[in-house]
Amino acid sequence: MIQFLLNQELRSEHDLDPNLTVLNYLREHLGKSGTKEGCASGDCGACTVVVGELHTDEQGVEQIRYRSLNSCLTFVSSLHGKQLISVEDLKHQDRLHSVQQAMVECHGSQCGFCTPGFVMSLFALQKNSDAPDSAKAHEALAGNLCRCTGYRPILAAAEQACCNKPQDQFDSRQAETIARLKAIAPTQTGELNSGDKRCLVPLTVADLADLYDAYPQARLLAGGTDLALEVTQLHRVLPVMIYVGNIEEMKRIDSFDDRLEIGAATTLSDCYTALNHEYPDFGELLQRFASLQIRNQGTLGGNIGNASPIGDSPPLLIALGAQIVLCKGDTRRTLTLEDYFIDYRVTARQDSEFIEKIIVPKGVPLFRAYKVSKRLDDDISAVCAAFNLRLDNGVIADARVAFGGMAAIPKRAKHCETALIGAVWNAATVENACVALAEDFTPLSDFRASKEYRLLSAQNLLRKYFIELQTPHIETRVTAYV
Repeated sequence: MIQFLLNQELRSEHDLDPNLTVLNYLREHLGKSGTKEGCASGDCGACTVVVGELHTDEQGVEQIRYRSLNSCLTFVSSLHGKQLISVEDLKHQDRLHSVQQAMVECHGSQCGFCTPGFVMSLFALQKNSDAPDSAKAHEALAGNLCRCTGYRPILAAAEQACCNKPQDQFDSRQAETIARLKAIAPTQTGELNSGDKRCLVPLTVADLADLYDAYPQARLLAGGTDLALEVTQLHRVLPVMIYVGNIEEMKRIDSFDDRLEIGAATTLSDCYTALNHEYPDFGELLQRFASLQIRNQGTLGGNIGNASPIGDSPPLLIALGAQIVLCKGDTRRTLTLEDYFIDYRVTARQDSEFIEKIIVPKGVPLFRAYKVSKRLDDDISAVCAAFNLRLDNGVIADARVAFGGMAAIPKRAKHCETALIGAVWNAATVENACVALAEDFTPLSDFRASKEYRLLSAQNLLRKYFIELQTPHIETRVTAYV
């Protein structure tokens, strides 16, 4: 059984289909049709809901953290121990919520299909903002698309909603909601079981290892932003899933003098502060990683584990020399990330083995990263590049150059590195290394970019890296787009 709050209503579910998304649960099981399906792939934001969960801040204060999510990519099992809020829950005592009222007064809606998603993103923005902030408003709404209204009035509604925001029913009930969430906090492995399909929800790494050993055919579910597409887009059935999002050990970020250790189930939103503090380029890339809704769900371990050749984080982690800790039963092994990827969607992971954490070295001063995509926000890379040189009196003592989107796996450019190591760091060396890049990759052409464009972009990003290191005041990192 799993338990969660539907606004303030306690829901206990056991025999639901584990392949059921929150979107379809709301619409088909509860008759709450305000949440819309636009794309079923996490691109349009029409299905946005907000999930609240207990969170202790840096001052040790326990509170509810509200985050926007794409309900079309969220399986119901991931709600275990949390609070689900949909657009129907905002109106209170026959009065519109302040974010709804702002949309009305600022004329932020026309046909209205996308409006509930915008309202829920604004609600989450309001809960996480102390004052109007244009950058935060753009970030919060980047994952919501509108075809008819235009974004100016919606941004005006965001400003109004976050300016002198009034107390709402969620604020007045906060203590009560915290108490109720504590009362339903999971204490043992939860389960949804429809007879022919099941999803298990363990609470510890040890329990996960035991379950995965017992069900090696199970699919591991973290954020689900990639896995759920198999259900929503490909109409496949996932007979057994194991949801790892309730394992606190795998959601920790531990900082040591020489490294960060990031639990594989840590969301990309939670990774941002630590990675941005150590490597601003990594932080900038994370802000361009899909939408805020996706970053609130997707995990760093999932972005590695799905072995996509265009995943944004692996090239950066490879260039930094990151490692992963793989767990199977009570056995662990540490593997350099570059050795994890073998071929397209093929990895070194053994049966019943899972990524427990990622180890990211600190103190890499010349690290830079760049992403080329058709859109600046909410888009997949055509090419993603990361560079890490170590210079000794102007001579390149070591080089780690990694790319995504250039091969079947995220991969180091070994010929390019060989051309760099031992050479003087100057324009001629860079040009030699650009020539060597053509030996490293034979990229494919697809709808994102041609093979010629990809290779030229990769070479130009190396040139860009050289220019930035020569003139560090130029701030053009990670902002390249087609």
